Amino acid sequence: MNKHLKIGFDAKRAFLNKSGLGNYSRNTIQSLSSFYADNQYYLFTPKQNPERFQSPQNSVIVMPNNFWWRALKPFWRTYRISDLAQQAQLDLYHGLSHELPIGIEKSGIKSIVTIHDLIFMRFPELYKPADRKIYLRKVQHACHASDKIIAISKQTKHDLVDYFDLPSKKIKVIYQSINPLFFQQGSEEARQQVREKYQLPSKFLLTVGTIEARKNLFCILKAMEQLPGDTPLVIVGQKTSYLDSLQPLVEKLNKRLIFLHQINDQELSLLYQLASVMIYPSVFEGFGLPVAEAQASGCPVITSSVSSLPEAGGEGAHYIKPPNYNELSAGIKQILNDEDYRNQLIEKGFQNAQRFTPEAYATQLMKLYQKVYHA
Repeated sequence: MNKHLKIGFDAKRAFLNKSGLGNYSRNTIQSLSSFYADNQYYLFTPKQNPERFQSPQNSVIVMPNNFWWRALKPFWRTYRISDLAQQAQLDLYHGLSHELPIGIEKSGIKSIVTIHDLIFMRFPELYKPADRKIYLRKVQHACHASDKIIAISKQTKHDLVDYFDLPSKKIKVIYQSINPLFFQQGSEEARQQVREKYQLPSKFLLTVGTIEARKNLFCILKAMEQLPGDTPLVIVGQKTSYLDSLQPLVEKLNKRLIFLHQINDQELSLLYQLASVMIYPSVFEGFGLPVAEAQASGCPVITSSVSSLPEAGGEGAHYIKPPNYNELSAGIKQILNDEDYRNQLIEKGFQNAQRFTPEAYATQLMKLYQKVYHA
């Protein structure tokens, strides 16, 4: 019989990060607390943000409790959590994003770390040298200190074995879950409110993700040049300096581009439902969550045939080679003009997204937790 566990999480990103790692952390904690409510969950965070994340009822929030630790929050996460985990008599600690606290391997508490990607090693030119050193040190420590590593895709597992010479058997691939919101069909009224709020036409293209070189907005803008008519592109994501390099294209397509960056998940789910196509031609991803979110929402998807993206999209996406904007424009035209193909993509995409339901994800995680705890 499985024991009820006391499980600790590095919950900083659940409370403080808006996208990516924040979504993973929130979805993990919410899925487990919903489907395995008999366990007790300890959320270690230097700071709370209740507007971004409401902690579940069966959880305990642990924060710095004196002036010095509050003033030295990064040190608290690195050097203090192992002691606090021992005091709480945790059975297991899960680092949700690339790191574990120093000393966890000597605490008697079993530990797991999730590694999302090794992009900082694959594309070092995208990172400052000091940041790369910090990331490398944290990931190396976490991989060696942990009892088990979760990779969020086969691509990430392959990279971990390749770059760090880790034994394959230490790494378990568990695909992340989608917020259940994306499986829910919004009302016609709710969709209309979003359409009016952002002044969206009946047909538009959509891309989602931080506007950085790796996400390859250049490819989409070049494809847009080749599309007839005036169908606009809605770009949901935080702007970075990469956008400056695209300025000539942005100015040329100005009237057909709509930039949105203060979008919550509720509005994003409705945007997916309203969009004609979601385009995600990234050159490299640890997983590619927007692909699965769009599929769950019933939106046809075009994405790249590289890295982990075929793992995310399964048989329910239209694939292109990311540098090839001619391929991308052809794919967009095909989906816009061929109703049968469009419906086929939507149906297969929705089926594929069932692999990423919170329940399926929580079940896999709990099996691993029990296995690691009893090992």
